[in-house]
Amino acid sequence: MGLNETLKAISDPARRDILSMLKGGRKSAGEIAEHFNLTGATVSYHLAKLKSADLICEEKYKNYIYYELNASVFEEVLTWIYQLGGK
Repeated sequence: MGLNETLKAISDPARRDILSMLKGGRKSAGEIAEHFNLTGATVSYHLAKLKSADLICEEKYKNYIYYELNASVFEEVLTWIYQLGGK
């Protein structure tokens, strides 16, 4: 994914909240949904957007899907931001 997709994905407050939650470690979709006053479908939509921007990755285990941060994408964004301040 490109930088535009990444920035668009993190522009939504709910998605930023999900990313903050995942900073503490992997969580199931159900654990993530418990923290929001949103429908399951809406939480799934946000997770899909984050996944398509490569900000999170998923792992299926038995009947659950677990999500965790993909830190390498954040490193790319930070590198780009630092380059803006360069000479």
